[in-house]
This record gives sequence, structure tokens and C-alpha cells, in this order.
Amino acid sequence: MAFKTQDDGDDVMGEINVTPLVDVMLVLLVVFIVTAPLLTNAIHVNLPKTAETAPPEEKDPLYVSVDATGKIFIDKTEIPLDAFENELKARKSADPEIGLNLNADDGVQYGIVAKVMSAIERAGISKLSVLTIAQ
Repeated sequence: MAFKTQDDGDDVMGEINVTPLVDVMLVLLVVFIVTAPLLTNAIHVNLPKTAETAPPEEKDPLYVSVDATGKIFIDKTEIPLDAFENELKARKSADPEIGLNLNADDGVQYGIVAKVMSAIERAGISKLSVLTIAQ
């Protein structure tokens, strides 16, 4: 946008209008705020509430989820319980430093979670974080 001042004669002053830039940035910020929680975990589980703890620092851990019906997921892929241990062994052979984050629904039977944790231990994975919601 160009403006003329009274004492400059024919000199043109150029300015950048930042209002449209701010509008676009605010829209992008709102879009990222809305979509970010949807990208973390696609399997809906109601986590139990516990005291707050700090998670360990790991590089891209796998997410193991157990939903309310007892279905087991690795990231977003459903895995039957009898194939779960073999799948973990295959992933551990590909990455020996693999870490797991376990999401178990609050309403799932404890026996299923115990079987999942036992399969994780038998697969030789020692880095396991059990995720809960802080009170």
C-alpha cells in the first residue's frame, strides 16, 4: 500500500500490511490446537487416574493399547493376543532399544492387562511405561 505525505512531493512510501498475516497465523494456530490432541492416540481408552509422574525420555516409543472390550493394538493396528508376543519379538529384533507405552482402558479386566504385560516381558522388552491420567 502506498501513501503520500504532504512535504515529500512525489516520494512513495511502501509498507507491509501485517493484518492479513496475523489473521492467517491465528487461523493456523487454531487448526493446530484442534488437531494436535487427535494425532497422539487413535484408540480411545479411559485411563485410570493416579498421582502425577514424569514419563521417561524415549525416542518414538510404540503405543500398546487395550480398549474396553479387551482388543489389543500396537500403535493403530489390532493384534490378537496369541500373535502379540511374536509381533513384539519381531519389533525388538529390528530395534533392540525399543520402548513401549501401555494404555489400558479403566474398564478392561485386569487379567487381559496382566497377559499383555507378561507377553511384553517374555518378548524381552524392559522399557515399559504404563500411562494414566493425573488426578
